[in-house]
Amino acid sequence: MTTRGNNSHSVLEQPQPTTTGLYHATPRSSSTCKACCCCIFLFFSFIALLALAALLVIVLAVKPKKPYLDLHQVGLQYIAMRPNPNDPASANLYLIIRLALAVVNPNRVRISYGDCRFRLMFRGVPLGRASLAAFWQHAHSVREVVATVAVDGVNLSQPDSGDFTRDALLNDRVELRVFAHVPAKIRLFNLDSPPLHVSVNCVIVVSPRKQSLTYKQCGFEGLNV
Repeated sequence: MTTRGNNSHSVLEQPQPTTTGLYHATPRSSSTCKACCCCIFLFFSFIALLALAALLVIVLAVKPKKPYLDLHQVGLQYIAMRPNPNDPASANLYLIIRLALAVVNPNRVRISYGDCRFRLMFRGVPLGRASLAAFWQHAHSVREVVATVAVDGVNLSQPDSGDFTRDALLNDRVELRVFAHVPAKIRLFNLDSPPLHVSVNCVIVVSPRKQSLTYKQCGFEGLNV
């Protein structure tokens, strides 16, 4: 009985495994992981700031300027006024006009342009639209782009059609307004600048007989970054 009791007592008094080491190891591992993440974050933040500073220095050295657009040639290829069969008090206008713009890049780097959009109006009446596909331009260069606006049977009311007919046939002087919207980006080391939106507003006078431009006044409506 004594032996059995001693055996029972020895079994009960056997030391139990403890997990104290595990509980102490977990906070240390977590702290090490957090410190490592902070170091990585600070490293990449430093690299980003360094790259931004270098880009800023380069931009200041290059001194980018806005591109300049000049509507230097307008060709009137076709013009006709026909009575509107559905409304005798109005007339339909048929017109084909060619717009040639000189795009000037004064920068030391090239510029990429998005789709250019043109609108043609007569005394507030929209006549037609045209667009050009995206293109790019070398540094310190002048590039000519051509857009053709085709007006296919735009209905003009009696006052407008009468004014247009009088201006075209009697006065040989038709005043039109051309709006051009050209998005651009400066290309520097394979990086694009924020988009530049240049809007050009031109008042032009064309001679139907000579099919040429007789007057032009253009201005930039705005340059938005």
